[in-house]
Amino acid sequence: MEFRAFLTSLGTSFVIFVVLMFLFTWLSRKPANYVVYYPNRILKGLDPFEGSKRTRNPFAWIREALSSTEADVIRISGVDSAVYFVFMSTILGILVLSGLVLLPVLLPVAATDHSLHLTVNETSQGTFNDLDKLSMGHVGANSPRLWAFVTATYLASIVAYCLLWKAYNHVSDLRAAALESPEVKAEQFAIVVRDIPRPPEGQTRKEQVDSYFKAIYPETFYRSMVVTNNKKVNKIYEELEGYKKKLARAEAIFAESKKNGNPEGTRPTNRIGFLGLIGKKVDSIEYYNEKINELIPKLEAEQKVTLREKQQPSALVFFTSRVTAASASQSLHAQMVNTWTVLDAPEPRQLIWTNLPKKYYEREIRQYFVYIIVFLTIFFYMIPIGFISAFTTLENLKKLLPFTKPIVKQKVVSTVLEAYLPQLALIIFLALLPKFLLFLSKTEGIPSESHVTRAASGKYFYFTVLNVFIGVTVGSSLFGTFKQIEKDPNSIVPLLATSLPKSATFFLTFVALKFFVGYGLELSQIVPLIIYHLKKKYLCKTEAEVKEAWAPGDLGYATRFPNDMLIVTLVFCYSVIAPIIIPFGVVYFGLGWLVLRNQVLKVYVPSFESYGRMWPHIFIRIMSALLLYQVTMLGFLGVKKFPYTVLLIPLPIISIIFCVVCDKKFYRSFQSTALEVACKELKEVPNMESVFRSFIPPSLSAEKSDDDQFEDALSQVSRTGSTL
Repeated sequence: MEFRAFLTSLGTSFVIFVVLMFLFTWLSRKPANYVVYYPNRILKGLDPFEGSKRTRNPFAWIREALSSTEADVIRISGVDSAVYFVFMSTILGILVLSGLVLLPVLLPVAATDHSLHLTVNETSQGTFNDLDKLSMGHVGANSPRLWAFVTATYLASIVAYCLLWKAYNHVSDLRAAALESPEVKAEQFAIVVRDIPRPPEGQTRKEQVDSYFKAIYPETFYRSMVVTNNKKVNKIYEELEGYKKKLARAEAIFAESKKNGNPEGTRPTNRIGFLGLIGKKVDSIEYYNEKINELIPKLEAEQKVTLREKQQPSALVFFTSRVTAASASQSLHAQMVNTWTVLDAPEPRQLIWTNLPKKYYEREIRQYFVYIIVFLTIFFYMIPIGFISAFTTLENLKKLLPFTKPIVKQKVVSTVLEAYLPQLALIIFLALLPKFLLFLSKTEGIPSESHVTRAASGKYFYFTVLNVFIGVTVGSSLFGTFKQIEKDPNSIVPLLATSLPKSATFFLTFVALKFFVGYGLELSQIVPLIIYHLKKKYLCKTEAEVKEAWAPGDLGYATRFPNDMLIVTLVFCYSVIAPIIIPFGVVYFGLGWLVLRNQVLKVYVPSFESYGRMWPHIFIRIMSALLLYQVTMLGFLGVKKFPYTVLLIPLPIISIIFCVVCDKKFYRSFQSTALEVACKELKEVPNMESVFRSFIPPSLSAEKSDDDQFEDALSQVSRTGSTL
């Protein structure tokens, strides 16, 4: 990439961000848009501008974000959001502290080396442009100047170790403080039990579970809830809820028709055939009322059948003490690991009910099967991503598509294409993947949404590193390297090392595009705003539909963490080879911290709370990026024929030891709740009936609050149902 194209990309990205920021300032002050820019506050019953002044200052949001505390984030959006900002600030700290030394030392060392000539093909497109002169590729082979880069590698690694240790300690304290809170949390009084064996003859599944846990915990056992097969009852419930929404919509349309000079109004009608396009035309209000009246008794009957006859080999068990629940969740209850498997209960909203009954060996097989699919997906995705990387360079574009030569030769067109085409192609290609990985993670049999998110995040991270970082780096010279790898598979590390400088400007523009355009769109919320107003104007008729149109999602950890970790990997690996990338990384995480602080406090509403359980997974991936950086430096210095490259060999070993030590010291408290944390006093005696009922699925909840249908059905479970 030419320096001119790089500046074009950077400059236009910055202009786009400034425009989007001013647009955000203007749009967010309009009352009609409050539900898009302040939904988190509105849902909590707060004033959109509580704690801040109404001002047209376009930088006011920055002051508000900077003045917010970690306690504010936890209060508004939970511990998981606070942990995300610990991650952002930790990486920012590593880059800033490393950059303060690396930039003033390494840039002059590289720029003042004159041992190489223009004929050496080690940098971007074989020429030493202004950016290439600031990289390690500009330093000659076996040069004494390489000592600076060896020292820098150690320095950056030591800074990372120190800040990561401090962050792990801090997140551990955040988790403990949240779990020892005096507030009653339903999930702290329950455990999930899976792999329940077949009940003895003459005993129901519920009686089996109750007698088993009463014998072990006679004083604190409260009751159990046997998991049922809810497929049919869910279908009826969803159909009923759908008709209720349609009835509310029809009544709203009818009420609106009375305002248009017609006191009697016009009753809405619809066809009852395929998709409402064919069939008999009926009065909508009467028809939906009839369907609701038909489905209510049908739902009640199916609820009783489900509770009595469709019980599964899994249950939720409740205790009157959260210490007992914490102890039970981390204890071995049966001699065989494939029976009476116990784990801590997630929040009621997190439970994936269909996964709870899956047997031990089925889960194991599913897990390995999913791993194979993920491996194949990564492998086969690498091929098109490598081709995209190779195809979207101007030289290869002209070779593969000769008819584009006249267009590409024009200076303006070539500058724009070189600045944006490869990066946009890569970003669009990656956007297709997350939902597929979430589906695969659910298929494993994971019981909670937060665990699924962590699993999908891990898959997406390894996918992005292997395909984007390695695939693009090697793919930029793809057509000339296949034979080399085929002849010598061990050449992949030196090949990666020699290919890194050639991709430096690509990744610089990729990072710039991500933080300027990406965070600009994030802040301005242009796409959600347009969708909301279109829905409100043309589709929404009831208050519930309007609320559904503006209801925000969550922070999207499944994709946000891996995307950030890709930037971490890129910046780490280039921090010594091309130190000029460090300021870009600082801007990415600094700007991201500000923008997302604003979004978390005002926009996003968490869909779950796992009390920081994502952190150990984040830590492992940061360490993976650090390890890849150290191995890459070994390879690159080896390519430079520096005889003291062996001095870097201890670094990967130290990283592995550091990772193991952190795992041994901290991980167990994230996997389970420490009993010293669980034993803290509550400010009130928990209402165990409320705790129990909070876990009842909506499709099995009775219409009337005083109806004890759920309890009655469980106490009268038919003995024929116990064999299910």
